[in-house]
Amino acid sequence: MAELEIITEGDPRLRQKASRVRKVDDDVRKLAQSMMETVESTPYAIALAAPQVGVLRRVIVVKLPAEEPEEAEEGEEPEGPVELMLANPEIIRSSGQQTGIEGCLSIPGWIGEVKRAMHITVKARDMSDKEVRVKASGFLSRALQHEIDHLDGVLFVDHVEDRETLRYEPFDDEDDEDAANPDTIGQTEKSRSS
Repeated sequence: MAELEIITEGDPRLRQKASRVRKVDDDVRKLAQSMMETVESTPYAIALAAPQVGVLRRVIVVKLPAEEPEEAEEGEEPEGPVELMLANPEIIRSSGQQTGIEGCLSIPGWIGEVKRAMHITVKARDMSDKEVRVKASGFLSRALQHEIDHLDGVLFVDHVEDRETLRYEPFDDEDDEDAANPDTIGQTEKSRSS
């Protein structure tokens, strides 16, 4: 397997809708495994959608470490660790609401406040091509919603209601001079030039 290159904001593939996977076969498993290896080798990464590596297929991977007890919702046990590789994920149930800071490997360094459902149920195919349902709350719910959005060409910045919360906080190895203008984050090249 190989580490994959993550495409960044401005690449039109990030705004395209991904195609459904007809059958989870060796090619899909290889893609998911390469995506997981990319997450594992990329600082700050917890999840990835196939369009972020330039592949317009409905595949996502999520890898979350075990939750610390103080991070658990009040009255609930800590989650994790979680490792998911899913094809054709779709949210079939959602409830509650949470607001939190999100970032994205495809918009490096930028973060913003996003409202998401607190609890979701996702229907998908696993890497054995079996239908699975994943019930998620809190941070796992947020991560799944974020990655499923990528499959429909939606970026987290599309959900930022208060643009004042959108800010650039570079990772240690990023250069501030390469920061994009916050007024153009999430826009296509065509809409920037008009």
